[in-house]
Amino acid sequence: MPRLLPATIAALGGLLLLKCGVLLQVLVTHGAIPDNAMVAAANAASTEQTKENAKPHAESPPPAPAKAAVPTGPPPKLDGPPPVSDSEKALLQELRQRRQNLDQRADAITARESVQIATEQKLTTRVDELQALQKKLETLDAAQKQKEDAGWQGLVKLYETMKPKEAATIFNDLSMPVLLQILDRMKDAKAASIMAAMTPDKARDVTGELAQMRTGRDAVGAPIAGLKNNLSGG
Repeated sequence: MPRLLPATIAALGGLLLLKCGVLLQVLVTHGAIPDNAMVAAANAASTEQTKENAKPHAESPPPAPAKAAVPTGPPPKLDGPPPVSDSEKALLQELRQRRQNLDQRADAITARESVQIATEQKLTTRVDELQALQKKLETLDAAQKQKEDAGWQGLVKLYETMKPKEAATIFNDLSMPVLLQILDRMKDAKAASIMAAMTPDKARDVTGELAQMRTGRDAVGAPIAGLKNNLSGG
C-alpha cells in the first residue's frame, strides 16, 4: 500500500546504517579477525534487522482532515436587492396610494382651473358685449333725447317770448305732463314769472309735480351713473 512505502524505505535505510555500524565496530574491537568473520557477523546482524523489519507494523492512523478555515469579518454581500418585510410592503403600498390620491387631486384642481378660466373668458366676452350694447343704447337714447329736446326747446322759446300773463293763461289749460316738460326746460326766471300769473291751484299742483319729477330723476340717475362707472372701470 502507498502508506507502507515510506516505512519500508526508512527500514532499509536503518538496516544499511546498522550494517555499517557493525562493520565499523568489528574493525575497531577485533582488528585481527579475518574478513570472512566480519562479513558473517555483519550478515547475521543484517538478518536479525531484516526479521525485525519484517514484523507487521501497526497501521498508522490516517491523517486528520484539515479543518476548514473559518472566515472572519463581515459576511459576504449577496447579489440582488435585500428581502422586503411585510411592514415595508405595507408602507410602500400606503405611500403608493397616497401618491395616487395626490395625483387625482391635482388632476381635479387642474380641471377646475380650466373650467374657471373658460368661465372667466365667457364672462369677459359677455361684459364686452353688454358694454358695446350699452354704448349703442346710450347713443340712440342721446339721439332721441336730442331730437325731443329740439322739439321741446321750440315750444320753450315760444312761451319764453310771450308775456307772462298770456303764457300763464295757456298753462292753466295744459295737461300736467306737457306743462312739466315745458317748465322743466325753461329758465327759472321766466318760469317763476309765468307761474306767478297762473291760478294758485294750478301753480301749486305743477310745483309739486315738478319737484317730484326732478327728485325722482336725480334718484334714478345716481345708480345709473354708478353702474356706468363700474362697467367702464372693468
